[in-house]
Amino acid sequence: MVEFFFKPSAEKQLNRLDRQIKIKILEKLKFYSSQDKPLQFAERTVDNKFGDWKFKIGDYRALFDIKQNKIIILKIGHRKDVYK
Repeated sequence: MVEFFFKPSAEKQLNRLDRQIKIKILEKLKFYSSQDKPLQFAERTVDNKFGDWKFKIGDYRALFDIKQNKIIILKIGHRKDVYK
């Protein structure tokens, strides 16, 4: 099982989202963390300015880095806004 950590800015971004979207994102992240290889569900980002990896969760993205077997969520947002 992999541990997820949120940067404070990512946590604020998550908390600003609609309740149903927030629940959907958290459930999906919980599912990923319960997998043996959560990176099988991730993709590398083209521009790693916001993180090396991303999870696609519907129209939303969770951008993250991996440090010492920990996934650090750097940014969460709608796909049209998250890369700005």
